[in-house]
Amino acid sequence: MAATSRAEATWEGDLMKGGGTVKPASGAFATLPISWATRAERPGGKTSPEELIAAAHAACYSMAFSNGLAKAGHQAERLDTSAEVDFVPGKGITTIRLSVRGRVHGLDSKEFERLAAEAKEGCPVSQALKGNVDISLDARMVQ
Repeated sequence: MAATSRAEATWEGDLMKGGGTVKPASGAFATLPISWATRAERPGGKTSPEELIAAAHAACYSMAFSNGLAKAGHQAERLDTSAEVDFVPGKGITTIRLSVRGRVHGLDSKEFERLAAEAKEGCPVSQALKGNVDISLDARMVQ
């Protein structure tokens, strides 16, 4: 059976001067304000669809990598993942840069990088964006 996630957005006004909110149905976080300026100019205090995609991708990737490590017989002590999503007005989302730093005992850096790359390909968010967005990965082990 599929697990369905849901969120709601409300918007008032035109694109440039209007604004709105977005909130997850789960209640996992409070209603967040959104605006065009947030999307294109990055003033603080509001979010954007791209920031939410970045959060989703970082979380999904971390879960996929953790699972891949476990299937290979390794347990991650810690994985710190970030995702940067580039939005170009008039073009849309063009690039996502994933970065992961991890501590995994008993694993060499070459195997870490191989499993990290497999996780990038297997992550459901990566798969949903594949062919539409350039996704890169910088994976490094830390002590």
